[in-house]
Amino acid sequence: MSGEHTSNPVAARVRRLEERLIAAGHVTDDELDAILSGVLNGASPLNGARIAARAWTDPGFRERLLDDANGALPEVGLSMAGGLQEQRLKVVANTPDRHNVLVCTLCSCYPVALLGPSPSWYKSEAYRSRVVREPRAVLAEFGLDLPPGREITVWDSSAESRYLVLPQRPSGTEDLPEDQLAALVTREGLIGTALV
Repeated sequence: MSGEHTSNPVAARVRRLEERLIAAGHVTDDELDAILSGVLNGASPLNGARIAARAWTDPGFRERLLDDANGALPEVGLSMAGGLQEQRLKVVANTPDRHNVLVCTLCSCYPVALLGPSPSWYKSEAYRSRVVREPRAVLAEFGLDLPPGREITVWDSSAESRYLVLPQRPSGTEDLPEDQLAALVTREGLIGTALV
C-alpha cells in the first residue's frame, strides 16, 4: 500500500485515512496489507455458488442458511470473518412471487469473501441510486425482464450487514450433482441482477 498514488478520489481518500491511522500508531502498512490479503484470500463467486448449490440440494442447510447464514456457512467451510470484525450475513431467497436484488446505497458494501471483488457497476453512483428507486427498470437494463406481478425487494448492505441472494433452482436440474449445480450459478445471480 505504501507509496501508491492514484487519481481515483475514493482511493485517495482511503489512502489518506490509512496514513492517518499509521501516523497515530493504530496500525502499520504491513498490518493493513495482511488484513486485505486475509479478506481477499479465497474470495470468489465460486464460494457463493457452492452455498446456493448446497441450499438447492439440502433442505436442512437451506433452512439453516435462511434462518442464520453466519451459523450455516461453516457447514460449507466458509465464514464472514476476515476483517476487523465478523459481518452479519442475511441470505434472501428468490421465489416465483419475489425477486431480490442487492445494493449498498452509501458506498459499495458487499460480501467479498463469498462473491469476490465487486463489479464496477455495483460501485457506480448510477446503480446505487437508481436500483432503489426503479429496480424493475435497472434490472431490465441488465437484460432481466421480470413478470409484472413479481415483487422486487431491494436489500441495502451496510458496514455491518451483507446480503446474498439465493436464486431459484433452474428447472430441469433435479438430477444434477452439487458441483454441476454450482457451475450454473453466477455472481450476478447472487446479487440479483440475473437469473440462474
